[in-house]
Amino acid sequence: MDTTSPTPRAFDELMALRGGAAPAPGEVTLTGSDPLFASPFRIGRTLADALAARAVAANDLWELRTGRRQRIEVDIRAAAATALGGEDMTLVRDAAGEYRPAPLSPDVEHMVSLTQPWRTADDRWFVPHFNLPHLERRVLDVLGCEPTPASVEAAVRAWKADDLEDAIAAAGACGGVVRTAREWLAHPQGVHLAARPVVEITKIGDSAPEPLPAGPAPLAGVRVLDLTRILAGPTAALSMAEHGADVLMVTAPHLPQVPPFVRDTSHGKRSTYLDFTKPGQAARLRELAAGADVFVEGYRPRRMEAHGFGPADLAAIRPGTVYVTVNCFGSGGPFGDRAGWDQVAQAVTGICDIQGRATKAGKPQLTPVYLCDFLTGFLGGYGAMLALARRAREGGSYHVTVSLCQSAMLLQRQGLLDDFADAPGRLAPEEFARYAVTDDATVYGDLKSLGPVLRMSETPPRWSRTTPALGSSPPHWLPR
Repeated sequence: MDTTSPTPRAFDELMALRGGAAPAPGEVTLTGSDPLFASPFRIGRTLADALAARAVAANDLWELRTGRRQRIEVDIRAAAATALGGEDMTLVRDAAGEYRPAPLSPDVEHMVSLTQPWRTADDRWFVPHFNLPHLERRVLDVLGCEPTPASVEAAVRAWKADDLEDAIAAAGACGGVVRTAREWLAHPQGVHLAARPVVEITKIGDSAPEPLPAGPAPLAGVRVLDLTRILAGPTAALSMAEHGADVLMVTAPHLPQVPPFVRDTSHGKRSTYLDFTKPGQAARLRELAAGADVFVEGYRPRRMEAHGFGPADLAAIRPGTVYVTVNCFGSGGPFGDRAGWDQVAQAVTGICDIQGRATKAGKPQLTPVYLCDFLTGFLGGYGAMLALARRAREGGSYHVTVSLCQSAMLLQRQGLLDDFADAPGRLAPEEFARYAVTDDATVYGDLKSLGPVLRMSETPPRWSRTTPALGSSPPHWLPR
């Protein structure tokens, strides 16, 4: 079983990226232990380490504002539950007034049934990804099959694994060969990522130091543009909303969404519609960017640059910007231009192989939760806050990069559990109640959700406004 420590290995690795003096003894306390899920990975502890590191970064900003630091507490089981992505951790009040688990979306059930490891012609395994209709269509066109498990299984069996991976990438679709951890670390993309930090922060321009605006929370008065969808990117922006930032989600009516994922990563944000492919709306987005502190994007690599919203563009529009990129494969390497999802990262980095072996499944297996997504989101929020602290002290524009594959590699560096067969898979009702937040009359109904699980003694993370309907706010900043 896992053991508790105030500074486990992932936390130490993240503190090394922060630099400076270590947090004082007693500033950070972790309680509880893994496993919450039937997995050999230290999911809860690694997520708790990332949340604790994020809180230390928030503490740094609070100290810049006030000269004070706060006590930080994270429960490992509660941290693990953040990776459920809704499901049992989001309840909706029914007509009788009872809160019940939100039903799983049929679209998500369909995606999960197809996005699995399938055996290839060379007796390896491949995970094709089927989220979002246009991306599913691209995979089906490559495979020449129907969107059913039996048809996908037969189609993948006709391909050699590496050939299918390249064909899927060439079609602009998503999927990955199931590799062992050793195979990944020998692969050119794994070699590239292993030589780089799990959170990359690069100074991309000069500007004067910017003191933080006045306010009652670490990120009060900080403006964040959130151009992301589906878990990792939205979680990075949600991390900043929980510490007091004004987060404005930007999407467009025609872009496909997964409603339960939108619901569970939009708490405390506002939402507006702008289509940056249309000149007039792109001009308005540039005006918003000129007034923003942080710009978070999770589009396919190079997509933002093609429309004039890349890191260099934003640093010119707004000197002092903090630009956060959330992607699958990281900042470069031979797969650096490929798109991907949590399941793809699990496949290629070794997680899928280890999970299957540890559970004696007889085949590779995905973990029970989207752990790469939520870990990457927490790390994106952490990197953004480190960059804001640097901007306050020394000035400059910064590019922060986090990736699903780097998060998967960080998780594997924490070692494995031996005993997880009896893991409950969810929090007990009294544990959930300790963190539950109610939000009535949302577009999704009356909600009771797993709220922020991170505790800070002076400014506990919170959702300051109701979960919004998409496009429900005008494209304006709130007054500071």
